[in-house]
Amino acid sequence: MTDTRRLPWPRTEHWDWQRHAACREYGDTVFFHPEHERGGARLRRENAAKAICGHCPVQRACLHHALQTHEPYGVWGGLGESERRSLLAHTA
Repeated sequence: MTDTRRLPWPRTEHWDWQRHAACREYGDTVFFHPEHERGGARLRRENAAKAICGHCPVQRACLHHALQTHEPYGVWGGLGESERRSLLAHTA
């Protein structure tokens, strides 16, 4: 078992950007799809999320985080799940 007393504390600069994110004003349901959402409903929700990202002061930091951590779900930094997967596949 890992002795967590020996693990380093999280560094603020790794997550401080989230305090300035435009998405903090909206619920998670805008950025993360319900289990069975498909088609037009999903496209409309993702477009709404991407519009919020388009005006976000930390959009680049958000996208960088999602790509570095291989975030599998939601809209991050203006890109949806399949867009991030495609981008990662082309940069690998």
